[in-house]
Amino acid sequence: MTETLLSADIQLIQRILPHRYPFLLVDKVVEIDGYQSAVGIKNVTMNEPHFQGHFPGLPIMPGVTIIEAMAQTSAVMVGVAMDLADKDLKVYFMAIDKCKFRRMVKPGDQLRMKLTTLRGKPGGKIWKFGGVAEVDGEMAAEAEFTAMMDLPS
Repeated sequence: MTETLLSADIQLIQRILPHRYPFLLVDKVVEIDGYQSAVGIKNVTMNEPHFQGHFPGLPIMPGVTIIEAMAQTSAVMVGVAMDLADKDLKVYFMAIDKCKFRRMVKPGDQLRMKLTTLRGKPGGKIWKFGGVAEVDGEMAAEAEFTAMMDLPS
């Protein structure tokens, strides 16, 4: 028996994450396999505020925002799996490890983020994830990160 993969559109993402423009960095999550893995999409556009200063004449998505987009995808995965829509979930970084940047991400690119849970359990507060962000099948960034999920009571 195969498990049905779930997804999350922008409306559900906003019901799970507290982030809003200009810091909501995931547009949809196209695959959610329970607590195990997820694939998120970020459409990179020129009208994002960080491109005004990073860098004029050569707009590049800052690496920290790529990692944040991966973390938001992970939080959506856990939020969907734990049915946390409309429950005021807060998520805080605790550590970022093994972070590497391999390719520039520019306006017009579509960032495809593949996340896997390395440690964490339903109802648990501390989670560790591994992620890879790609553009057109080419790795842009990779990292492992630990987060605390401040779960609603």
